[in-house]
Amino acid sequence: MKMHAITLMITIILSAMMSGFFFAYAFSVNLGLHKLDNKAYLLAMQNINKETLNPVFYICFFGALVLLVVSSILHFDVHSPKSNRILAACISYIFGVFIVTGLRNVPLNDQLAIFDVANASEKSMENIRYRFENSWVFWNSVRTLASFITLVCLIISVVFRDSTNN
Repeated sequence: MKMHAITLMITIILSAMMSGFFFAYAFSVNLGLHKLDNKAYLLAMQNINKETLNPVFYICFFGALVLLVVSSILHFDVHSPKSNRILAACISYIFGVFIVTGLRNVPLNDQLAIFDVANASEKSMENIRYRFENSWVFWNSVRTLASFITLVCLIISVVFRDSTNN
């Protein structure tokens, strides 16, 4: 098996793991957390956000980014539909996952991390939850869709062969 193919397979695996991560949040975790009272919700999100920042998450999140760029370069051919699909996957991940995470979800997580739930009034917990939850869920939905588009483009790139056989 060629190194190009191995790289693309690892790219697909890491992209699938990230897509599944965002999907699980969108269709189970966020729904369950939404049912909690303000204090429980805020504490749960603070703890989840802390625990998410671990080596396995970083390997998948940044690994998918790096390997999408590498795969786009390795398979680059302006006349190849496969190359275009891999490039589309890369662009979807960069803008819809990586940049959205950095510019939207992480700043929300950082604001929540410094909020002192233990000493907060019910009104202040209600206010921060209101400012946090809807925005965070919306941007996570964007990441979910973008990561799914990334995965679909990658899978199509290996399922449908084009004349250049990259």
